[in-house]
Amino acid sequence: MASWSEFAASAGERVVDAPAGSATGAEGGLMRVEAWSDGSSRGNPGPGGYGAVLRYTGPDGRAYERELSAGYRRTTNNRMELMGAIAALEALRRPCAVTITTDSQYVCNAFNKNWIGGWLRRGWKTASKQPVKNVDLWKRLLTACDPHEVTWAWVKGHAGHPENERCDELATAAADGTGLLEDVGFEE
Repeated sequence: MASWSEFAASAGERVVDAPAGSATGAEGGLMRVEAWSDGSSRGNPGPGGYGAVLRYTGPDGRAYERELSAGYRRTTNNRMELMGAIAALEALRRPCAVTITTDSQYVCNAFNKNWIGGWLRRGWKTASKQPVKNVDLWKRLLTACDPHEVTWAWVKGHAGHPENERCDELATAAADGTGLLEDVGFEE
């Protein structure tokens, strides 16, 4: 039988020296996970990418970290901000208590100011009765949130926050990389 660290390594996770205050143990029976995400677009629209970092403490007491990123041929910054959060949540294999930290007020405020609730009540229309942009990704994000207890936190971008800076590096490298994916839901 494989050890916890062997299992985590096979999933692309690595043991890290976790900083003070990092995700530890379980909360209400759920594993506690810290996630950071960022999106980037070279032109808006243009080539874009997202980056995400997940960190948790396994039952062996060791801290594990996983990095995710992907690049797209033609997209927008907001779509990549959404994809960073989606990728982080979709990478989780069981229900968790997750804190997602992002520098996107667009994503954070949708939950913390309950814009989502209004959009749903109005059939995916804004308060000014305009269609909500990126509805395909908002629906996907809600589905990704569903099994988890998710808390949203905002951090100022490009202000030296180590995990946010790492997500930015992952996102911009993905946007500048080769083998870019097609953002199927993107509409001009």
